[in-house]
Amino acid sequence: MPIAFASARTMSKAPETSFTDATRVWCDGASAIRSTGSYAPSALGHPRVWLEIDDKGYVECGYCDRRFVLKGGPADPEAGASAAA
Repeated sequence: MPIAFASARTMSKAPETSFTDATRVWCDGASAIRSTGSYAPSALGHPRVWLEIDDKGYVECGYCDRRFVLKGGPADPEAGASAAA
């Protein structure tokens, strides 16, 4: 029996994108599961890693693929829309 593969349209959604004012950010993969928003160690997620946004204007977490975009930077779609206007 042949193996059926899911098409790109049926796969899970793209990883989360977070917009930030800082060029240095951290990710532990568990911020979406916290109800209070404050830091508390979690059994879910991954180890906390610090990431630096470079001249591309974004950085992606190597564990969970969450993308952090610098507000007003080259990867910010809002900044590109206002520059084109």
